[in-house]
Amino acid sequence: MATVGIIANPASGKDIRRLVAYGTVFDNQEKVNIVRRILLGLAAAGVSRVLYMPDYYGIVPRAVEGLSSRDRPPLDLAAADIRLTATQDDSMHAAAAMVEAGARCLVTLGGDGTSRMVAKGCGDVPVLALSTGTNNVFPVMLEGTAAGLAAGVVACGAAGGPDVVRRAKKLTILKNGRPADTALIDAVVLEDSFVGSRAIWDVGQLRQIVLTRGEPHNIGISAIGGQLAPVGPFEPRGLAVACGAPVAAVLAPIAPGVVVPVTYEHYREIAPGEEVPVARTPCILALDGEREVEVRAGEQVSIRLDLDGPAVVDHKAALAAAAASGYFRLPPPAAQNPGRKP
Repeated sequence: MATVGIIANPASGKDIRRLVAYGTVFDNQEKVNIVRRILLGLAAAGVSRVLYMPDYYGIVPRAVEGLSSRDRPPLDLAAADIRLTATQDDSMHAAAAMVEAGARCLVTLGGDGTSRMVAKGCGDVPVLALSTGTNNVFPVMLEGTAAGLAAGVVACGAAGGPDVVRRAKKLTILKNGRPADTALIDAVVLEDSFVGSRAIWDVGQLRQIVLTRGEPHNIGISAIGGQLAPVGPFEPRGLAVACGAPVAAVLAPIAPGVVVPVTYEHYREIAPGEEVPVARTPCILALDGEREVEVRAGEQVSIRLDLDGPAVVDHKAALAAAAASGYFRLPPPAAQNPGRKP
């Protein structure tokens, strides 16, 4: 029985960057609409079972309730067996529970922060991440029906292989030699001593940036790397930028509608397995756009580029592979009234 997990983060697209920047408010009703189309796409692709992350808004149940009895797909739907905390950990725990329950693909609705948490729990199960957050470098902008079809053909075994499912990179945060956390896009060293409102918007606090990827069209801290030395999502390299001493500056869109000059000292390419030491402590590390790790004075911290991040579904390749195999072709309709002339 092909099983797909859906993790729709009700908190994504609502952080403080709506006040300090010009981010779109992605309300939960629109997430309901997207999930509704995902479910219809999954059913059309042959998926029979869907697990979903429970949440205070009831995104997936509302999506089902909004379907007419005629359109309601024949899916076995069940909530993942987790204890809700109304924190970002729910996404991680839901991903782990879905994998344990047999999910073959996960579809997520959120931004880079949601994707980061799902990556902590998904193991080797591939993820198709849809953009409904503020920083959306890791997720893709994709219509829900197409997302359901792509995740469905992967879960049903109609598409796979290295052209369809690819390994993303990640950054491993090492504290005193031990892994402490991970990031998918960027790890940023901030000259600060408390987590506060979590989001980054003051470039004056930047001291170091380590990136798995950065392209000129990105929005967020990774855009800085994209303007200096672009790195693609699957290239086996990363980028480190030192921002301590203002030697030069680059103009970058660090948040929606916020394009500002960012000063830097130097930048360099980093190789897989290479560790970038955090130069000064105490500090705060922001991971994928959110302040997460407090570093005390005297702690030894470094950031390592690794190639064993989450498996990611290429939706275009998945649907192309399914089409090439004839997965969606139907037998000719049975002749009706064969004795009747047209």
